[in-house]
Amino acid sequence: MSETIERLAPASAEELAALLASCDRDRRAVSVDGAGTLRGIGLPAQAGDLHVSTAKLKAMLAHEHADLTASVQCGMSLRAFSDALAAYDQFVPLDAPLRKKATVGGTLAAGWGGPRRHLFGRTRDYVIGSRIALADGTLANAGGMVVKNVTGYDMSKLYVGSCGTLGVLVSVNLKTLPAPKASRGFHHPLPLDSRPRAFAQLQSMTATPAAAFWIEGFAKEFGGHDGDDGRLFVLMQGSDAFLDRATRDLRSGLGKAGVPETHVVDAGANEAFERLCDAYVATVDERSITYRSAGDPSDVEGRALAMRALARRFELRADSICDVMNGDAILRVSDPDARGFTAKIEIFDDALHDDVPDAQVIAGDFAGRSNLNVWGAPPAAIDKMRALKLRFDPNGTLNPGRFVGGI
Repeated sequence: MSETIERLAPASAEELAALLASCDRDRRAVSVDGAGTLRGIGLPAQAGDLHVSTAKLKAMLAHEHADLTASVQCGMSLRAFSDALAAYDQFVPLDAPLRKKATVGGTLAAGWGGPRRHLFGRTRDYVIGSRIALADGTLANAGGMVVKNVTGYDMSKLYVGSCGTLGVLVSVNLKTLPAPKASRGFHHPLPLDSRPRAFAQLQSMTATPAAAFWIEGFAKEFGGHDGDDGRLFVLMQGSDAFLDRATRDLRSGLGKAGVPETHVVDAGANEAFERLCDAYVATVDERSITYRSAGDPSDVEGRALAMRALARRFELRADSICDVMNGDAILRVSDPDARGFTAKIEIFDDALHDDVPDAQVIAGDFAGRSNLNVWGAPPAAIDKMRALKLRFDPNGTLNPGRFVGGI
């Protein structure tokens, strides 16, 4: 492998397509990404010395604000896209980490599921059309700019979560939503033995939280003070009347759960939410690995506690975030000593997957990450996924080895 990596950022869809076609003819594999903010998911592409970025494809192509639709090039950052929509009091809930850098296309390609999806739906649900550069240089279009039911298979959805192994997203058409009028955050240190009751109250509230988390650790990344059972952060969004009602309901419900203390954040609530999203992929030099286990909200507490207990057994530091509303359990394990971490992490990874087979690595700069089971148990559809890869990219040009099962 060459020690020099050639990095290219095509300035147009046509230039990108021509580059891919040339590489495909020459049997030259390429690694493709947006800003690389979710590079900790899976493994790096086995693509030799050529890296292609969509960073220059960052224009807003159309915004039909009266129809609640927008078309954007995939290299645009989430922050820039959000700001453009906010001028018309609209938004799309692409709640990925590092919004200033993260791109629309990279977020979709990674299939990132944000913490507000229980309220607004999955990221893929907002895609109504796409333009994609295939490995052979074809620029393929799917869907359009109209929100409607699709007859047959919606090809745009196929590329969401494929980690750039089937094609390179050039632009996407998305449906938008009216933006929440206001946001309010709540910090709650949890007294001893209050956590199970607090979870139950949050999951049964009439005024549904936009996001709710149980956190232990991550003090540097997010701040806040842990009680004996960690701490909660809750985000409420809506009208002023809704926030007033939700505040009363939340305080009453958590008071019944034995949580007497509430810190309210009005100015900066959205910024606090973004910092917490950023914490998902925050690393401790090269001495940490972060896992995510997806599941039902009813058992997320148990999964998180089991993962933390396993980390303690291996004498690893554990920082954790539980998405109370969606069921994601996030665990970052680290060690103050690089040699100690190297000696422990592979054995810990094996033990973790014995207990939590679906646990996936989502962040970590550890040099030995390729020795870990980064995707967890293979999905039941793995053979069909391999067949799709062969059909769309028979020469293995795009991000080879990047996806689950070495696809």
